Amino acid sequence: MDGSRNLQNSTSKNSAVHGLVTAVDSVSRTDDVALEERNSPQGSSGQEYRVYRRRFFGLTQLILLNIIVSWDWLTFSALSTTSAEYFDVSETAINWLSTGFLFAFVIVSPVVIWTLNRGPKEAIIVSSILILIGNWIRYAGARATGGHFGVVMFGQILIGFAQPFVLSAPTRYSDLWFSDKGRISATAVVSLSNPFGGALAQLIDPLWASKASDIPNMILWVSIMSSIACIPSFFVPAAPPTPPSASSTVPKISLQKSFHLLLHSPFFWLGFAPFSIYVGFFNSISSLINQILGPYGYSEDEAGICGAVLILVGLVAAAVISPLTDRTKAYLLTIKILIPILALSYLAFIWMPQTRTIAGPYVVAAVLGASSFALVPIVLEFLVEVTFPASPEVGSTVFWAGGQLLGGIFIIIMGALKDETATGGDTVHHGDRPKNNMYRALVFEAVLCLAVVPLPLLMGIDKLGLGGAKESRRLGLDRQADQQRSVDP
Repeated sequence: MDGSRNLQNSTSKNSAVHGLVTAVDSVSRTDDVALEERNSPQGSSGQEYRVYRRRFFGLTQLILLNIIVSWDWLTFSALSTTSAEYFDVSETAINWLSTGFLFAFVIVSPVVIWTLNRGPKEAIIVSSILILIGNWIRYAGARATGGHFGVVMFGQILIGFAQPFVLSAPTRYSDLWFSDKGRISATAVVSLSNPFGGALAQLIDPLWASKASDIPNMILWVSIMSSIACIPSFFVPAAPPTPPSASSTVPKISLQKSFHLLLHSPFFWLGFAPFSIYVGFFNSISSLINQILGPYGYSEDEAGICGAVLILVGLVAAAVISPLTDRTKAYLLTIKILIPILALSYLAFIWMPQTRTIAGPYVVAAVLGASSFALVPIVLEFLVEVTFPASPEVGSTVFWAGGQLLGGIFIIIMGALKDETATGGDTVHHGDRPKNNMYRALVFEAVLCLAVVPLPLLMGIDKLGLGGAKESRRLGLDRQADQQRSVDP
């Protein structure tokens, strides 16, 4: 049994690593074409455009930090029962380690926008410092006699403050360092490394903490890895010597004007609502997966693997779809195809725990993860296109903040909707819904996900005055510069 589980874990991790490597390789290949094309050519104004291989150092560091910060977030989610036993608290209290982490994102968002506006390197350094301090505070709290839950919570919140500095950075970093031929792939590989860290937490943490007394050692290993991952941050280059494309030379409008542009853009609001709700529910289902499946007889290991499947299959799907979208620039079409699939996946997941078989939850989780992850980088880059020349970090941070805020709220609501009475039976192996099931919470989830499907489908409809969603403002500027160079002697 253990050998089979380890084989599953190994296969899942290998698939995820392959997906990330494929995505990174795609970024390299697509944008290195630009490197060869733009080593010396100049635009009509005499401006030279170049991309540099050193951009991958900063990209890799953003990947590492996003992996670590997400691992920190879900350290306890797949071990909610074991963690509650060690700290002598309820599972609801353990849920607050995830909820507080998500709310911390919202609190620090204004500082994140200001910092990223100055440059991604400063944001990377701030995040690294907070990750270092937060991890060792968590370890100190866990190692103390009996475990001090309040100290662990304080460390968790500090790490929550660290997350937005790197999670909101991809669009800003790709705009600064990458040409139009590699931006989506660059944004994708960084954005999706965040849930990859969550998948590692779901898979590995249960192996490190098979009993309550193992919790401090598990946190120690995570703290050591976090410390190692943070060190390179101080050596990331701040900005390229030469801009990578014509759009990069256009001065971004001020933060105040960027906010004004976003708030008056119908495309911002049509994208903000579904993005926030889908990210919020993804966060909540990742945090509560053990409590969703546990009442039906699934083990913590099986719940952890389901959470990992949700993420790992998504990474592979994004590794395929993001480079294709980078080439075709079919942002809106891709969004309109994937949104209904995602909503229907949440609908189907309502009945999966009741099957009491591994196949049902795993298959639906795979489809849910694939559609979710493929959407994230495309939506973020689409937002930059339709709100150009607003500074990229503004829209990105606001979108992520909405998702994290709703994620925290949804965790609280779904926990409150837990049914403490059995329906049709009173054991985990019989009856439609056993004691402590989360059937009502999953219905709540599906209803909201289906309700926002029409919003992004409205974009691009000329009769509604939303035809502007088909325009690529930043991309159009880059294409115009390329065409100008091709006709210049």
